[in-house]
Amino acid sequence: MDLNQIQSLIKFVSKSGVNEVELETKDFKINIKTTKAGDPATQVMMPAQAYMPAQPAAPAPAPAPAAPAASSEGDKAKEEDNSKYITVKSPMIGTFYRSANPESDSFVNVGDEISPGKVICIIEAMKLFNEIEAEVSGKIVKVLADDASPVEYDQPLFLVDPS
Repeated sequence: MDLNQIQSLIKFVSKSGVNEVELETKDFKINIKTTKAGDPATQVMMPAQAYMPAQPAAPAPAPAPAAPAASSEGDKAKEEDNSKYITVKSPMIGTFYRSANPESDSFVNVGDEISPGKVICIIEAMKLFNEIEAEVSGKIVKVLADDASPVEYDQPLFLVDPS
């Protein structure tokens, strides 16, 4: 809706004798109230972004640009070393937990051996706690996600050395 349409709507409301008009579309919301003299008193325009779903991919790309920006010989060597490891990725969007509850030990720690079927973490999605089981066998080399942090689909969680 452009400025001319808004002004026309204000004039129409003031001539019609209506005290208040609210118009809402998928792009915006407008509310026009008139005073007793018939002049428009307020005009409020707000984007209707509250109705749009949040973009879940925003947190995931942040680490990717940081790695190439800080490219040095040491970083390149680390990337080459990581190529021999298997990356265990999140199968869903949710909150990553390393243990069943805050008082208990982590399911796996760096240096632990895992095998297919062993529970390695929990991802909470929509108040359901989903146990994530290992699909490979090997030794945990690195934990890539922080405990009780949100994770995206396909986000790396662990590095596993299959040898």
